[in-house]
Amino acid sequence: MLLRNGLGTTKLRMTPAIEQSLNRAVPVLAAALILLVYVVGGEGWLLGVSMLLPSSILLFKRYAHLARYVRDPHQGFLRVLTEDAFHSTLTTMLRDATQTGRKSAYFLLNIDDLDAIRKRFGSNISEDVARCCARRLCDALREDDAISQIEDGKFAIALAPAHHLTTESCIQMAARIQSALEEPVLLSRASIFVSCAVGFATSHSSIGSSAEALRNAAQIAMAEALRASPSAIRAYSNELKQKSVSRRKAENEASHALERGEIKAWFQPQISTDTGRLSGLEALARWEHPTRGLLPPSEFLPIFERTGQMEALAKQMLDQSLRALQVWDSSGVSIPQIGVNFSADELRNPSLPEMVKWELDRFDLAPSRLAIEIIENVIAGSPDDIVARNVTALCKLGCPIDLDDFGTGHASISSIRHLPITRLKIDRSFVTQCDQDSDQRRMIAAILTMAERLGLDTLAEGVETAGEHAILSQLGCSHVQGFGISRPLAPTSVITWLHKHNAKLQTAPQIGKKAQ
Repeated sequence: MLLRNGLGTTKLRMTPAIEQSLNRAVPVLAAALILLVYVVGGEGWLLGVSMLLPSSILLFKRYAHLARYVRDPHQGFLRVLTEDAFHSTLTTMLRDATQTGRKSAYFLLNIDDLDAIRKRFGSNISEDVARCCARRLCDALREDDAISQIEDGKFAIALAPAHHLTTESCIQMAARIQSALEEPVLLSRASIFVSCAVGFATSHSSIGSSAEALRNAAQIAMAEALRASPSAIRAYSNELKQKSVSRRKAENEASHALERGEIKAWFQPQISTDTGRLSGLEALARWEHPTRGLLPPSEFLPIFERTGQMEALAKQMLDQSLRALQVWDSSGVSIPQIGVNFSADELRNPSLPEMVKWELDRFDLAPSRLAIEIIENVIAGSPDDIVARNVTALCKLGCPIDLDDFGTGHASISSIRHLPITRLKIDRSFVTQCDQDSDQRRMIAAILTMAERLGLDTLAEGVETAGEHAILSQLGCSHVQGFGISRPLAPTSVITWLHKHNAKLQTAPQIGKKAQ
């Protein structure tokens, strides 16, 4: 049967059972042919056919053998096995390795960003890239090694059994494969650079001797390599398996954490460099895990992104933040504003401005008390899309707009000018050791000068030392935030911290521009 595979090539399916049947049928067919020729043509015909028959049988077996492989319409048959033939070959390799005291290995290889190549250049170009990678893999492997394409842009490799097959030698082989694939793919329209992630497992007693067990182990290593991509290599180990089990357990728990109310808003203070007084709080999500304690966003935000829970998270964070602000107001504590982060998906929701307005009205809070924080990459696209319209609508509502992590994305000055940005939040990568690094100070000074010319307020994130705080104040940064000011606080701890902080201000000297 003829099928199409991800390489854009023709694959002839030949299962081991069919191949064995054909091998048994060849002698019977040959005998039947000899008898037929003798009856019809006599001894003369029989003599001629008997001379041709061995060649015909060899040719028939040759094509039966080729049916195990993928056929490239431009290059002929490749060494890329069909999935059935690859599984049969792997099973044979593992059996031979067990009987002879040798080892084999199962590699999984994933071409990074093949989807991006398809979106940019089209499906034909992406198929050409996959074909080129398949040929390079065939050239890089030994003659006895086996290779098969299992998905679009994903390959499986079985190494022939060897006596000295170690994890180190497999890592070296994976690096050679990566080097072969990462050479530019020269096509008529462009030169395309690709990379690949590799995960592998070697056959040993802790995994088991079956092809299924080895494949499962390689998949665990591959999953870890994809998390560290591009160009990552990971080897299976028992520690990696335990890490994978723990991650799956965490993913399952995180998927229900929102429902159980375990995701809480904590608040990190922001202070004015001119007065030293609290100028606002940023709401930060924390997972109050029942057994593991307080977990940072890195433990659950990627899971929420994969499972489509970011919008639900934003609603909970907004509700908790406004509720806390209302409680502090009733306690007579002055909190100027709270900043809440909104992801790109949330900002693409056409009903976002109406939802925010409804929440503010529900808690009887002025829009100026809620700062909308968006990361720089969100506005890197066209200013005419739904994100820009929502940001503009929120600004018109009265909410200040903070551009978070400024300096790490791709936003242009033009896009900042065309959007109603209120404040730039300078990323911590520029702030770290700015009191000791003159290049850092010059970069910060340039950002502050640009912000001043554009009429934007500024806040520096990640301030951890008194020296960084002092330099930022002297350079003219309006607000600072970081562990050097305070770690994120539970809602019940904010009032206590604020009282202690205000008490320190009674005797503390001013270090901002106004103090000069």
